[in-house]
Amino acid sequence: MDPDFIRELFAPFRPVAAKRMFGGIGLYADGLMFGLVFDGVIYLRVDETSIPSFEREGSAPFVYPLAKHHVGRPSRHFWRLPERLYDDPDELAAWAGRALAVAQQRKGAPRERATKKPVAKKPRANARQKSASKKARP
Repeated sequence: MDPDFIRELFAPFRPVAAKRMFGGIGLYADGLMFGLVFDGVIYLRVDETSIPSFEREGSAPFVYPLAKHHVGRPSRHFWRLPERLYDDPDELAAWAGRALAVAQQRKGAPRERATKKPVAKKPRANARQKSASKKARP
């Protein structure tokens, strides 16, 4: 997708920067990534409160086609821009504003880290317990 087209499309919203990344393009406003473009499709950042709006529009989440451990897994953070918004600049600006607000919230929120469950180890008897149990045997 042409960066000039992207800037023109989002002009009613605010200046948007399009930066190449991971086989796609990141969409940035105020230094925050609020959307992405992959295979000519625009996706906006979402949260649990904005996803129902995308669902009502018949939209779908971004699916990771290239990620090493995420291939085929739908994203929890980006959903496809509804087609009707390409022809409605004012409504597009409102949706982009919500996506930017989500990006701002995520920036201030503490990051969740994946925690691995500790592997249960067999308790090892120390040397004294072993020698005591050997002496106790007849």
